[in-house]
Amino acid sequence: MNKTHFLFLLFSFFLTSCFQKNENKIQQKPGKPNTISIIIDDQLWYGEVGDSIRNKFASPVLGLTQEEPLFTINQYPAKLLEGFVTDSRSIIVVKKSTTDKFEVKTNNNSVPHNTFRIYGKSIDDIICSIEMNSTEIIKSIRETEIKKIQQDNSKSLLNPAIIKNKFHVNLQIPSGYEYMLHKQNFIWLKKEIISGNTSLLIYQIPIRNFKKKKDVVNAIVKMRDSVGKYIQGREPNTQMITSEAYAPYFSKIKLDYKEAFETKGTWELKNDFMTGPFINYAILDETFSRVLVIEGFCYSPSHQERDLMLDLEAVIKTVRIDKR
Repeated sequence: MNKTHFLFLLFSFFLTSCFQKNENKIQQKPGKPNTISIIIDDQLWYGEVGDSIRNKFASPVLGLTQEEPLFTINQYPAKLLEGFVTDSRSIIVVKKSTTDKFEVKTNNNSVPHNTFRIYGKSIDDIICSIEMNSTEIIKSIRETEIKKIQQDNSKSLLNPAIIKNKFHVNLQIPSGYEYMLHKQNFIWLKKEIISGNTSLLIYQIPIRNFKKKKDVVNAIVKMRDSVGKYIQGREPNTQMITSEAYAPYFSKIKLDYKEAFETKGTWELKNDFMTGPFINYAILDETFSRVLVIEGFCYSPSHQERDLMLDLEAVIKTVRIDKR
């Protein structure tokens, strides 16, 4: 074996070892929430391809009181090995290639991790792939983020007995929350944070009352405003109401295999200055003949709300309703 051949083999072994070691780092490092690492050539990033990526993955989050991107994006040049990118749980590799390709690699080990590869023979092919697959990518990333939050929360949970006995549900609420108010069919929990606070509301109404309403969105707004009397400011007549300045965003989903309505919007205190975003889930529970409502909202003036609302969504989506 000549010296040149030996050095080539040694370099190949070293490069492979570095790549494998750094891939392991990806799996082990938690990463920042709602962050995507984009591995792409500068020429593509600062052109139409980069614009398409930003339009899809950095568009404003719906329902917040301030404009925040769906994801925080960090761009790295394509010459950088993927294994060295360890600041996020989601990596998107975009490059020109001799073939068109869209590939998803998911790692569900101790730290969830996704890698998406978008290859195209031309700029138009790459943009087309981004347009076609962005919905799947966003869904996958959000599910990964929620799963990670739920994993972290499960390490220290609030005693579930009170909620389970009152509402016949299992809900994994992190131990930082405290009970603020108990009523017959209503519970308010709150957690203080540096920038303000986050809250969870759990309540129920007879399902027959809800089914009589033809306008579901209006019914949900009236329903949440009716319990807003329990959330008061420091001054009299400052109960929480749904803000009329922005129309709520509404969609139908499945939660715990049951039909549910997801509503995102903005709350405010009547005759006061406090405001913030909320996410409301109204679950049609035929088993107990009720609409079970679980809502999360936050107050974080002059600070980011995106990650706080995702934390609340992750908590709510652990709900499991008892079977009779």
